[in-house]
Amino acid sequence: MGELAAVEDDLRVYDDFAQRLEDLQVLDELARDEHDEATATEVAEGLAGLEAALEELEIRVLLSGEHDERDALVTVHAGAGGTDSQDWARMLERMLLRWAERHGFRVDVHDEQEGEEAGIRSATFTVHGLRAYGLLHAERGVHRLVRISPFDAQSRRHTAFASVDVVPVLDELDAEVVIPDEDLRVDVFRSSGPGGQGVNTTDSAVRLTHVPSGIVVACQNERSQLQNKATALRLLRAKIAELEREERAAELAAVRGEQRDVAWGSQIRSYVLHPYQMVKDHRTGQETGNTAAVLDGDLDRLITAWLQWRAKAAATRI
Repeated sequence: MGELAAVEDDLRVYDDFAQRLEDLQVLDELARDEHDEATATEVAEGLAGLEAALEELEIRVLLSGEHDERDALVTVHAGAGGTDSQDWARMLERMLLRWAERHGFRVDVHDEQEGEEAGIRSATFTVHGLRAYGLLHAERGVHRLVRISPFDAQSRRHTAFASVDVVPVLDELDAEVVIPDEDLRVDVFRSSGPGGQGVNTTDSAVRLTHVPSGIVVACQNERSQLQNKATALRLLRAKIAELEREERAAELAAVRGEQRDVAWGSQIRSYVLHPYQMVKDHRTGQETGNTAAVLDGDLDRLITAWLQWRAKAAATRI
């Protein structure tokens, strides 16, 4: 049903585009025959609108991967940079959540580990929406921030790093991942952060560790330990399934990119707030001086440039 809904949505967009184009052709003939400047202006405005619609169609074509139309499981981790990196991780989390809000996507936050002084050490959340994974895949990698540190008494410039990991959320029927009990370590702990009755007063939060791979997931937003464990198992299966897909791939770097430290020389994108304002994606060369808009979730131009870059890279390999 999910695949059917996606195809029907594609057809709806295409049919709407074709109908608008046909209507504009009729108006254009009318304007030419009657030398009607007002109608000619209406045609010009309609063509501008069609150009924007064509860009949306092109993005849909670029999102043709196996799991591009699925929901996305996103994890943000602080990297090198101490307190600044934890604050940067919080800023990255907010940027991605604002992007999801702009697109009308629903978000479930499963776990947040607060930083020692500020920010977060990590956060895990699911973005529910058509093509959420295909779009957010562009954000997977190391993000670098350069700014005057608010945590430095001498107001010096600091560099901080944080990473974003994105995997597709599989349906229960697709997630045929069997985890033997001996491969699973279960830890329970008391939930932190805002909570209602019973949430922060019992050991209801659950952390699961897949011993062979070292993958760790946690969930603390549900009211019971049983619910948290069920959600954590679903997240863990999704991450293990992604790992198995990568291991089966002939070229691991082409699927997920080279695994690097969350530090110097490994960033996919840089956000410079001092001494000048710029966000630059090092894969595509796309850049903008409107850093405030990007940090507030305006990522579409950067994501579109990455999708186009990925398509060209794939065509070159073929």
